[in-house]
Amino acid sequence: MWSEQGFLRVSIAATVVLAALGVAFGILSGSFSIAFDGVYSLADAAMTGLALWVSSLIVRSAQTDALSGRIRNRFTMGFWHLEPIVLMLNGCLLMTVAVYALINAIINILNGGHELHFGVAIAYSAATLLVCVAMAGMGIKLNRGLQSNFISLDITTWIMSGGIALALLIAFLIGLAVLPTPAAWVANYVDPVVLALVSLVMIPLPIGTVWKALTEILLIAPVDLKDHVDDVASQTVRRLGFLSYRAYVARVGRATQIELYFIVPEGLPPKTVEEWDMLRDEIGAAIGDESANRWLTIAFTADVEWAE
Repeated sequence: MWSEQGFLRVSIAATVVLAALGVAFGILSGSFSIAFDGVYSLADAAMTGLALWVSSLIVRSAQTDALSGRIRNRFTMGFWHLEPIVLMLNGCLLMTVAVYALINAIINILNGGHELHFGVAIAYSAATLLVCVAMAGMGIKLNRGLQSNFISLDITTWIMSGGIALALLIAFLIGLAVLPTPAAWVANYVDPVVLALVSLVMIPLPIGTVWKALTEILLIAPVDLKDHVDDVASQTVRRLGFLSYRAYVARVGRATQIELYFIVPEGLPPKTVEEWDMLRDEIGAAIGDESANRWLTIAFTADVEWAE
């Protein structure tokens, strides 16, 4: 449980249960918003399952002989690039589902709404809210140490689901309260109106995740990482009397990819391979963040064309 993959497994199980209950209670209560909540949860469970698979591949690829030789030969650069792809796909899917729900809600409102069994709807909303709060709380506590993008997105999803459940609960309580009053006609509009409002809130929420994933897919250099590598490289150039350098950096999911090319003067006194390796170790230590998720290449050349 207290690992990225363990939490994602628990999250998938909880989401599937809520999805099944959402569809069932949506049918029993006649609530489109509850049925939408169930479908939304089902889509989320599928994407979380995909995230779990990618996370497993990334972790195993860092372990010696953890993957078959055929897979290693096909994916020699690792599986880091899959993480932003999954995150972007997840965010786009959730936004698409929310847009579809908004369209259905508007159509329902224009058609005069529909009757709803508020008792069943209130019971479902309250139970869902408790589960969402519990899962989001556990995820936040766990991710303080792990800093996982997958868990972060999953926490956001649980918070979104909890917000939906809270909105549904409040709306259903209001609808139940107005039934014995002259404003009973309002009850027919409670379900589609709350669905429309929830959809409007949900549509923009994954935009940040989608944009971040897109920048990683496009290999846009993070400003902080580029500045840090430039600082280390420029100090190395001044200290060792090199001519210049070329730095190429990217952050892809949990991986940091850095390529450094130092342009050295022609006729530089020769060094042994061990001496060049020691220099690489010094530069790598200055860059920091040495782990299985850092892809660092350092090369030395007198020909600028090799660095361009």
